[in-house]
Amino acid sequence: MFQKKTLIKSFLILSLFTSSVIALEVNITKELPYVDIEIDGKPFRIQRIQDTKHKLTNSYSKTSRPAPPFSIQPFQPIKGIETVSELDVLDFLQNKVTKNQGILMDARMPKWNKAGTIPGATNIPFSILASKGGKNPYIEKIFSLLGVAKKGGKWDFSNAQMLLIFDNGPWCQQGVRAMKNLLKLGYPKSKMLYYRGGMQYWQILGFTTIIPK
Repeated sequence: MFQKKTLIKSFLILSLFTSSVIALEVNITKELPYVDIEIDGKPFRIQRIQDTKHKLTNSYSKTSRPAPPFSIQPFQPIKGIETVSELDVLDFLQNKVTKNQGILMDARMPKWNKAGTIPGATNIPFSILASKGGKNPYIEKIFSLLGVAKKGGKWDFSNAQMLLIFDNGPWCQQGVRAMKNLLKLGYPKSKMLYYRGGMQYWQILGFTTIIPK
C-alpha cells in the first residue's frame, strides 16, 4: 500500500512538473523552457516574457540613432575574439559564472546598467579600464577580481577569468572599447568572448532583465 501511494505521489509530482513546462507558451528552445541559476547564493530564473503581444517601449525600441557615434559594429569587431549568441550567454552563465570560472561583464556606464541588465552580470564600465599611461589606480583592484596577479612587475594572466562582454547592442561601442582597453593591458584574446546582441537583442527576445541593487 505504501509503495502504491509513493508511486501515485511521484506520478503527481512529475505530472505537475511536466504541466508547468508545457504551460509555457514562449520557450527559449523547443527543449528548454527556462534556465535556473544561482549566483552568490541568489537564485535567478531566466525565461522569455510569456505575453505574446508584448512590445518594447523603452529606449531599445528605437531603430535609429545618430551614426557616428552609434555606428553598427561588425559581427566580429576584433579578430581573435569570438562573437556569441544568447544561447551561448545562457550556457556561460550555467557552466562558467555559477562555478566561478567566468564573468559575464556588463561593459556599459553605470547609468545604463542601473536601468536593467542580464541576471548574473558584473558591471565593469569600459572607461574604468583605460590605462591612462599606466597610472589607473583601479586596474589592480579590477584585475584582482578577474583573477589576474602581478608578478615581477608584470601582469600574470595564467589564472585570469574567462570574460563574456556585452553592452547595449550592435550600435553600441562600449563593449568593443572595453575589449580594446583590456587588450592594451595584456588581457589574452583567448579569454574574452563578445555578445554583440547586447541588451537590445536580449530584451527584444523577451529575456529576463533585472534592476541591480
